Amino acid sequence: MSSFRKALKSQQQQKNHRERSQPGFRKHLGHLEKKKDYKLLTSDYHKNPNTLNPDEFYFKMVSSQLKDGVHVSNKAKGTEEENTEEQRKLMRTQDIRYVEMKRVAEGKKIERLKSELHLLDADGKQKNGHAFYVGSKQKVADFDLASHLDTAPELVDRVYNWTTLHMPESKTIQGAVEPLSIKVNRKHQYNILSQRIDREKKMFVIGQKIQTRKDLHDKNEKVSKETVNASAVYKFEAKRKR
Repeated sequence: MSSFRKALKSQQQQKNHRERSQPGFRKHLGHLEKKKDYKLLTSDYHKNPNTLNPDEFYFKMVSSQLKDGVHVSNKAKGTEEENTEEQRKLMRTQDIRYVEMKRVAEGKKIERLKSELHLLDADGKQKNGHAFYVGSKQKVADFDLASHLDTAPELVDRVYNWTTLHMPESKTIQGAVEPLSIKVNRKHQYNILSQRIDREKKMFVIGQKIQTRKDLHDKNEKVSKETVNASAVYKFEAKRKR
């Protein structure tokens, strides 16, 4: 009996720990969600699938209506577009193997362009350089790179195809020599490279969307919606393999 009284006394002396409310400096953000609020939200979210047949229910039933015998989605204005017109056209007419083949081809062209453009400032790549060794400090002060390489001073800045002065005049110098033409040519090549990178990303997204539509024949549950830059994510039931 004494142990019961001690337990009752300690229980009465204990402080009731309550969930803290929204701090004063954050009241403009509204009510601070508690565990009971989260339970209400989750129970309401799963109410329809649990009430109806889970094999037949999908949430688009709630956000669509029947017009002239056709189901029309009540999509709010300003919502993000799922597919572009180009993506819809390719997904209707082309197979996933064709899309993957085009994506791999674009990837190879991108790698070749990068190697041609000498992307020395690319991440993960070490910058190349040329080191020349001389015998004394006086030779370092008097060192002339153009005369050492036996080339014209205008060609010293090039990191490839150094042309010597003793080459025949009939032989043409490969590549642009004037700084302005070099700059224009480089800008044009970088524009082509950026276009190919964008095209390769689009082909990757289209391939993902086609593969997702093929996988939808199995029982699944949508996790995230489809956008222009990514395919929808579904969660499939785990199947035991023999």
